[in-house]
Order: sequence, then structure tokens, then C-alpha cells
Amino acid sequence: MSKRNISRREFIDISKTSIIGTAAAATVGRELLKGKSVIAKDLELRHDGIKEKGGVKVIPSYCDVCFMTCGINVTVKNGKAIKLEGNPDHPLSKGMLCPRGTAGLGQLYDPDRLKTPLMRTTFMGKQRYRAVSWDEALGYIAEKMNHIRKKYGPQSLALIKHGKAAAPWVNLWHAIGSATEGHPSFAQCRGPRDIGWMLTYGDSVGSPERLALDKIKTIAFIGGHLGENMHNTTVQDYTLGLQNGAKNIVVDPRFSTAASKAKYWLPIKPGTDTALLLAWMHVLIYENLYNKEFVQKYTYGFDQLKAHVKDMTPEWASPYTGIPAQSIRETARELGKAAPQALVYPGRHYTWYGDDTQRARAVAMINALLGNWGRDDGIFFGDKFKVPAYSKKSKHHVHAKKAFEQTERYPFASDIPAQDMILAAIPGRYDATKKEALIKGMIVFSTNLPYTVPNGNMVDEAAQHLELMVAIDTMPAEITGYADVVLPDTTYLERHDTLNTPTWREPFVSIRQPVVAPLYDSKPSWWIAKELAKKMGLKDAFNYNHFADVIDDQLKQIGSSIKDINEKKGVLKKEPKRKEMKFGTPSKKVELYSQMLKDAGFDPMPKFVPPLDAPAGYFRIIFGRAPQHTFTRTTNNPMLTKLYSENTVWVNPRVCQMNGLKDGSSVVLVNQSGVKSNPVKVQATERIREDVVYMVHGFGRKDRRLRQAYGRGASDNHLLTDYEVDPIMGGTGHNVNFVTFMK
Repeated sequence: MSKRNISRREFIDISKTSIIGTAAAATVGRELLKGKSVIAKDLELRHDGIKEKGGVKVIPSYCDVCFMTCGINVTVKNGKAIKLEGNPDHPLSKGMLCPRGTAGLGQLYDPDRLKTPLMRTTFMGKQRYRAVSWDEALGYIAEKMNHIRKKYGPQSLALIKHGKAAAPWVNLWHAIGSATEGHPSFAQCRGPRDIGWMLTYGDSVGSPERLALDKIKTIAFIGGHLGENMHNTTVQDYTLGLQNGAKNIVVDPRFSTAASKAKYWLPIKPGTDTALLLAWMHVLIYENLYNKEFVQKYTYGFDQLKAHVKDMTPEWASPYTGIPAQSIRETARELGKAAPQALVYPGRHYTWYGDDTQRARAVAMINALLGNWGRDDGIFFGDKFKVPAYSKKSKHHVHAKKAFEQTERYPFASDIPAQDMILAAIPGRYDATKKEALIKGMIVFSTNLPYTVPNGNMVDEAAQHLELMVAIDTMPAEITGYADVVLPDTTYLERHDTLNTPTWREPFVSIRQPVVAPLYDSKPSWWIAKELAKKMGLKDAFNYNHFADVIDDQLKQIGSSIKDINEKKGVLKKEPKRKEMKFGTPSKKVELYSQMLKDAGFDPMPKFVPPLDAPAGYFRIIFGRAPQHTFTRTTNNPMLTKLYSENTVWVNPRVCQMNGLKDGSSVVLVNQSGVKSNPVKVQATERIREDVVYMVHGFGRKDRRLRQAYGRGASDNHLLTDYEVDPIMGGTGHNVNFVTFMK
């Protein structure tokens, strides 16, 4: 085993310490300084079917800045990408992109990118990173992983991942025998929504969400920040709906961009959304505004629901929510009168208070009362272009095990919550009866954990106990400072990834392919996983030379090829098939009353539990997005920082006056546990309730090497030291933290 004489894994600010050069890294050093590609032969570009004229090519692909996977066209001149646009032939982007997608070239050519593999070492008594070759880096990782597999079992190796490029890592994980892997988006974002809808309909609303916002007559948002959450396809359809006369109801403690387009803005007291939803159900049912045909034919438990909400009137909900009873009644009537062309927006980021699956159930149930499920002008079924698996898939198969079974703690969890994988790396934190940590090694792929999970200090604590921690990223994100080995990933514009085949109105297949060769000494994720498998003695786990071979094989099975899909502008399409109204629930209907939940010890229908109030002198902190940024992934992008360089803290002017704050002045936020933020500018605005402050997520970056982002604004995530866990599926409710001001 390699020895490095490191007893405590210190956070390394990559730029503060010089990266120690070695002979192994010297072979790439000169080219790195020039910003040129250093790639193996098998990584050469393959642009079959794309014509070049005068040194210019237009290459289709799909975006990776958020989950929307919009189609893009990238103009490349003499080997350099010079323009990125929406692909007009792609069913999702329809020729348009959001600011983040348009700025993809800023990510590709960001001068602060990770450029070569790095390994932690001790030099002159201090922990530093040493630039190494890929051979040395992967050799070290393979040696450590094999040691951990043999000593503790393969399940003690955890993979925390994000995005399409993670697929080869899942393949490797299952090959080594570990099923300890998952996405942070499950427990920190969309999980409660997906599980809530699955419990109700036996199906989810999809990703991208299957919503006909262009045809809806009335839509209600419960904290959905469309226009700030710049989900391109959804925003396009939402805008068309507005142009067609759609009425909007926005429920939000903050006057969001969506609220500015609304007929009704309901500035609700945070944490009382379920009370409002139950009162809406009361009005729909007792004023006979629900869709009787749909409810009678397709739902189970209507009589129980009717009895459940009998006393949950607008007058009952008003004192909790801070919304006048008449406003609650009027907005419910707006929805009922427009049904079935009415919708309560499902949302995406759902981890608020720890009872979030039940809130998602309430939203799903109202939509059932409105009867919009399975409609082309509501929540449409869509269709999916089915693409066969790679025909030469490796025969290497190991029955993969988990370090722990998440359903033992959360009965309806379909993924392992990220925070549990982190806690399981700390002795006694996940299971107090076990002295040994359940997880001994961790690879973190394209996920900046300290800015992703609440109470980010757990990442630092876990790092002290792990025998191996590897971070794979394009940028020196804060997670890289905890790693033993840092591997430079390619951006989505420099690699092939899995074919994209979401369920949509028009079923399609789109391709992601490199538009330029990998810059510096970065490598695509499929190559890293494949080479690591070889080092571990699992060379048959990846039965291909290049990921393009996988894509071409899959396309040939449906009568196409890379050449063909490129000639068809990066997208294959077919006519959709109509789906029958079927529900994957035990009753085979929409379950307004859930026997599954009752049998598991939970409420079969949502109940309202009032949230904890803020301590005296404190204000609840909530957070959201800006159109120009996706989490921490874009806050160093030079193109986007020019548009939105730092966040502010929104504070009501009366609160400012009481606390001696002025618009534009700097303030330090201190949370209920005494944790302080970086200085952040005050934005005094009437657009927020007096008991709440608001920040855009993703700022307050710590690594000095992030020259555009370092020191700009403050991190909301570092103030989220407390969280409530959803007992149904393990989601982490973030909105239970409070702050006060230190000038």
C-alpha cells in the first residue's frame, strides 16, 4: 500500500499552496501552459456525418448545465468552439437556450479549470497537492479500492454522483460489487416530489416535467420560481401560456418573477403550504368545483378525503398561512372553474420542512381533483423512444450489495440519501451500535458536496475517517480540497455521454458528442472509469474501446448510426403512441387515501403540522436560484459572472429599519447555531415578508483558484446547519434555519 504519512485530511485551497510538479507531470506541463489538448489516440474526435466548410463545422449535442438536456448546436472553427445556440430541431430547446446554456463556452474555456491529476502529499510539514500522471493517479486509486474491497467488502465503497456522465461509474460500481451509490438530488431536491406522486399515481411527472403549460388556463405555483429557475423548455411553454391568457396564482413569501405575472400573489407564512392546499381541497369538494367524472372513474378514497378536509376551511387555514380566507376561497375557485385545464405546479426542489412527501401528495391530490392527469392540455403522458442496451455489454457481473438498506430507515426511499452515505463514513453516526464506519472509500463525481448537503461540516468530518476520497470535477470546487486524489473531468462539450431519451410529447433520441478535443490533461468520465477498471483487474467490465462505439451500436439496433443522427441534426424522432389511463398503485387508481402509507405507520392523507417559529430577533432563511446560475457549477463562469456576479440578502425595509440596515450595505448573517456567513450586501425590498430573508444559492466560494467567484457574496448552504429528515423517504428539509444580523 502507498504511504503518505497523513493523519488528518486537511482542506487544501489549491491555489494557496503551490502544486508541486513532478517528473510524471512534466510530460504534459508545457502543453498545459499553452492550454492545448493532451489526449490519447482513442479520444480523437468522431464527427461522422457532419460537413465542414472553410474550417467551420456546426456540431449538434445536448446541454449539461442543468437537468433539462436541451439540444444545442456548437459552431467550431479550426478546432475552437466559437458559438453555442439552441438547436431548432430539438423538441426541448426548440432553438432557444437559457443564459446558462448559452454560456457553455465560458465553462469550456474557463482558465481556472482543473488541468491535471493531483494527489495529496506532505511537503515541508504541510499538506499539498502534487501534479501526477494519470497512470500514477489511477494506480493509487485502484490499489486503495482493492484493499478496501478485500478488507471491508465492496459495499464499503460509496459513489456520490451527478448527471449523465455518471453512467460509466455506476457500471464500474456494480462490477466491483457495490450498490452504495446515489444522487444528492434525491434527498436534497426532487425526491419528496417523485415519491409523493408515485404514492398517489404510481407514476411521477417526469424530468423534464410533462406539463402543458402552454395550454393551461389557470396555474398555481407553490414556491415554484419559473423565470428564476430557468428551466428552458418549461419557461418557454409557461410564456406561451401567459401569451394565450393563462391566469396565474403564486404562493410564495417572496414576490418572485412568476409573482410579477400573476393575478394573485399569496405571500404565505413559510411552512404553512399544506394548510393552504387542504383548504383549497375543501373548497373544490364542498363547492362542487372538482372534476366529478375523473374523480369517480379514476380515484380511490374520495369519501375519506372529503371527510378529512370537512373542517379545513379557508377560515381555518387563514390564521396559519397569513392569507385572508377570501383570497384562499377565490384562488381555489379560479382553479376549479378552469378545470381540467387547471394545474397546481408540481415543482422540483421540495426539501423544505421534513414533511415534504406529504406536501407533494397534497399537490398531486389537488391535481387529481382538477382532473388534469393524462391530458394533452394538462399533465400529458407523452411517449419515449426506446433504445436497446449496448449489445456487447460485458458479461462481468457481480451481485452488488449496499452498505445499508435505505428502506429500513425510510420505507419508501428509492435511492440512498446522500447525507446518509456521508454519515456512514463516520464511526457511529449512521448506526450508533457499530464502532466501525460502514463506508471506507468514496468517489464524488461532479458534485460539490459542501454546498449541496445541509450541515456541510459533516463532509469535513467524514473526510477524516475515509481511507480514500476521490473528487472528479472540471473545476476546483470546494469538494476537491478534501480529496486524496483530484481528477480533471472534461466538460460536456468535450465528451460522448449516454443517448438522451426522455418521455416527451414527441419521443426522440438526441446525441451528446465532443465538439472539441479535451483541453489540458482532462479526460472524459467513461475513459477514467474504464482505465480504473483495468487497474483494478476488471478490464472486462468495459467491453468497448471508445464510448462512441456504445452509442453507434445502440443506434444501429434501431436502424440508425452516429452518421445518420448527425445528418438529422442530432435528433431522431418518431410519432407518439397514445397511452391508456393506467395507474401503478395497489388500487390501480389515483390514491387520495394511501393504504400503503397507513400500513407503514404514516398518515394516509396529508395533515398540517404548524412549523416552528423563529427565535426572537431571528428570521427564517430561504433560498432559490438566479436565471444565470446553476448551483455552484456556474458561479465562476466568466460569461455569467458579468451578468450576475454575486448574491444579496433580501430583507424587508421595515426589518432593515429596526436593525439599522441600509440598502447596499454589507452585513454578516449569524444563524441559530452561531455560524456566520461571509459579508453579503443587503437588498432592501418590499418583495419579501418581514419574517423571512432570501438568498440566491451557490455563492460565497472558498477556493482562491476560482478567480471569478472567490469572495463574492455569501453561502446560504453554510447557514443551513439544521435540517428535518422526511421519515417517508429521507429528504432533508432545509427551511428550518434562522438568521440574525451582525453589521
